[in-house]
Amino acid sequence: MWLRIRQIAGVAAKLQPVEEDLKEILGIEVCYRDPGVGYFGLENALFPIGDQLLEVVAPIQENTAGGRYIERRGGDSGYMVITQCDDHPPRRAHVDELGIRIVLDNQSSEFINLQLHPRDTGGTFFEIDQQLGEGALNEDGPWHPAGPDWQRAKQLGRVKGIAAAEIQCDDPASVSQRWAEIAQLPLDTSDGVSRIRFENAVVRFVACTDGRPEGLGGIDIETTNKAAILEAAAARGKVSGEDQVYLCGMRMNLL
Repeated sequence: MWLRIRQIAGVAAKLQPVEEDLKEILGIEVCYRDPGVGYFGLENALFPIGDQLLEVVAPIQENTAGGRYIERRGGDSGYMVITQCDDHPPRRAHVDELGIRIVLDNQSSEFINLQLHPRDTGGTFFEIDQQLGEGALNEDGPWHPAGPDWQRAKQLGRVKGIAAAEIQCDDPASVSQRWAEIAQLPLDTSDGVSRIRFENAVVRFVACTDGRPEGLGGIDIETTNKAAILEAAAARGKVSGEDQVYLCGMRMNLL
């Protein structure tokens, strides 16, 4: 029974400028815009990064959950860690046993979606989903939120994968323990930093040190042309540190 990080979501006040930054700096392309998010007062864009997806959502009306999240975190932000599992029913049963509240719970013939309440997980939104049907368990297989043909937009000239998500917390020890309990994976604290190693990537838990409250503060990106990313980021004023760019309110560490 495995669990992999399949998608990272960010939330932005305006979609277009963030979309332009991602295209110009990371060299990625939009694979899908989900009309279904309009139900929540949002618009979105999804970008393949290797066999994983980066999504950005933005409010298009007043008083949306996404808009309130932006206000709470003081600007554009990381939003959700979305995982893919190979066997959903026992994971749902485990979540129920832990007494965790559910934000979204949808199932179709193609996809099972389970979004957990961040007040019960701590840190940020944690989602456990399962793709169903032919090729569903392949690393580059179908992924319903990314549309029917997401692979066509894959661009590997600058980036090739998401290696880690970094969640900043008021109490990293307790939040990481909670996530490990939900994911049913061991917690690694061998070097003083709490980490959970999913099948294809790591979730890292750190203290809040940037003046912002709890949330998804950053991701680590595997690159194929780091120099080109940094050059493009410098031209747009988005370099935030050595081998790091700042996009959609997230620190993106370039590996």
